[in-house]
Amino acid sequence: MGDTVTVKPADMTDAYIKKDRMRYVKNKASGNLAVLAIIANALFFISIYKSNVGQYYYKPLIGASIVYNLLFMMIVFLISEGSKNYQKNYSFVAIPIGLLQILRIFIYPMRAHAAVTLTSGIEEQVMKDPQFIRLVIYLVASAVCLLLSAYIGIIRCNRLSAHIRQVEDQSKE
Repeated sequence: MGDTVTVKPADMTDAYIKKDRMRYVKNKASGNLAVLAIIANALFFISIYKSNVGQYYYKPLIGASIVYNLLFMMIVFLISEGSKNYQKNYSFVAIPIGLLQILRIFIYPMRAHAAVTLTSGIEEQVMKDPQFIRLVIYLVASAVCLLLSAYIGIIRCNRLSAHIRQVEDQSKE
């Protein structure tokens, strides 16, 4: 018995193998970034909801905020799962949701930071600087994670689609 020699076909380069491997491996980077966006959003709403400065937060806007946060987490979880499976539409949905996270800075953090409430006869700023900065960081981090998730998802979906077309074209020959 002799030594076995393995010969790679001409099209089996490392780049080809890396692309072909995408068919069998999940897009973890895109999915994990979406999960990080959920975590940053959770830190945001925990910080808001644990605040109790007078009666400032006890308005219908807090109810809308709670509903939005629930919807956000459900939708972004679906984005995470869809983008892990190279479904490009989910990546496109992540873009406007990421932009909405930036818009949210102007709803609660900015308004609460500028608001003053009367507590026990003393005027008090509703949201002090450290909490404001923290909330802005959470929302920006959430937005950046979603936008990066979308970018990576779209790029990798395009690569995989092109590779699959190439494989199909080669198999027809």
